[in-house]
Amino acid sequence: MDVASIASAFIAAQAGRLQLAAAAKLLRANAGASADAAKVIEAARQNLDRLAEVAAGIGRQLDISV
Repeated sequence: MDVASIASAFIAAQAGRLQLAAAAKLLRANAGASADAAKVIEAARQNLDRLAEVAAGIGRQLDISV
């Protein structure tokens, strides 16, 4: 092997390492976003459950005229 091919292989290995690091960072960010979205959905479900427990007729005779 000559020096040029060794240098080329080294540069390709470094580029591959950089790509793997970037992919790992993106995967971590996506996993975090998925977890956050799941928390928001769970909070919305809990809020809807609380609203379902409100007595029937609440707010029906609300006067909103100004």
